Amino acid sequence: MNRQMVLVGFLQAQNCTNLPSSWRHPDSRSDSMSADYYQEIARILEAGKFHMAFFDDRLAMPDRYGNDHAHTVEYGIRCVKMDPLIVLTTMGMVTEKLGLGATCSTTYYEPFDVARRFATLDLMSGGRAGWNVVTSLNDGEALNMGRDSHPEHDSRYDRADEFMEVVLGHWDTWEDGALIMDKQSGRFADPTKVKRLDHKGPAFRSRGPFTVPRSQQGHPVIIQAGASGRGQRFAGRWGEVIFTAARNLAAAKDGYAAVRNEAATTGRDPDKMFLCNLTTPVCAATKAEAEDKMALIDKLPLQIDALSLLAEALNYDFASKDLDEPLTTEELKSMQGILGIRDGVLKASGKSNPSARDFVTFSGRGQVQDAMVGGPKEIADKLEEMFVERGCDGFVIAATYVPGSYADFVKHIVPELQRRGLFQKDYRGRTLRENLGLERPAAGAWRVQPREAAE
Repeated sequence: MNRQMVLVGFLQAQNCTNLPSSWRHPDSRSDSMSADYYQEIARILEAGKFHMAFFDDRLAMPDRYGNDHAHTVEYGIRCVKMDPLIVLTTMGMVTEKLGLGATCSTTYYEPFDVARRFATLDLMSGGRAGWNVVTSLNDGEALNMGRDSHPEHDSRYDRADEFMEVVLGHWDTWEDGALIMDKQSGRFADPTKVKRLDHKGPAFRSRGPFTVPRSQQGHPVIIQAGASGRGQRFAGRWGEVIFTAARNLAAAKDGYAAVRNEAATTGRDPDKMFLCNLTTPVCAATKAEAEDKMALIDKLPLQIDALSLLAEALNYDFASKDLDEPLTTEELKSMQGILGIRDGVLKASGKSNPSARDFVTFSGRGQVQDAMVGGPKEIADKLEEMFVERGCDGFVIAATYVPGSYADFVKHIVPELQRRGLFQKDYRGRTLRENLGLERPAAGAWRVQPREAAE
């Protein structure tokens, strides 16, 4: 079969999408704290044969700007953050094949807890779960979880590597065929096929035995979104679906090659992972209609949206400087969180010491300047170019209003992608791994040996 795109719906369990102003759109539903809201999205995505619905998450509302949450609450800048796993469960109840992915932090949770939550979702959904592994971003999350400050960037990834070993180790401890379920003999499972992990490492101790058997797909799909050098190494080692956010084809191709090379270096097959680029399409039946939609969307963002999300993502208080005052080299080095944003601003602005206004202008945070606007042909042409030129293996589709953006994409763009042979007309199976074309992993399959890096 010819190579086809992976499509993921980007969601957040809150009052807005990744675009904080989306709740202000006149056609957005206002009941984002109801199950029906997310279940409608789930039905739309499954009707469009999307591989997965995915929830981003944070453990704090944005409050680094001015070290206060008042602006976040007043303007609805991601101030509501519900537990995405519970929301996904409600979506799984009204779908049969749509993958269900969510974010959970390796910095502020324990491995056994995370392993159990996602293994349970995997069983309850018939093998459709995916875990997005993150190391969290800022001091707000640290303070909510009982810490004084957020750990340093690279040390978080060192901890995350061990976290992965513990989670995957627990998922391996129930062998296939462990369940007997013989009512006559009274034997439920074979104890020789259920082992303890007994992990003792620098950051974690976890004994076991694990309490959830393996699912139809073996274990949840591992999702990652590392953008920095250390993050790319982590993604290359562990990620099966990897989210990227390149703003043009050249950057996408560079990132695509870098992550695949990291995977090969660890001994993994780069063809058994999928890099999906974040994309915000504004689409309609014609380009003119799409441009009319975009004109309305352009009026929604406020400057405070961008400043708030930049402060959150980089763990730096942009209110501490005048909007046009250049940031010092020391201040730039002090930033944590998504360092790809900082590095992207430095490159795009051409300034070694950009100002807060430069960050607003060149980061795209809280804005829609990189939206793909057009009818079926225009949008499909752009997606096809990035896909065929190996800038990515698929796309994470972000919405500008809900649920209309998803419905527009399914109605106008999916049929055109299918007509071109670029996207599936139906699901391959019932589990997320089957639909991605990933093999069901044998216990311990993740313990690979390094080999020569790919060219």
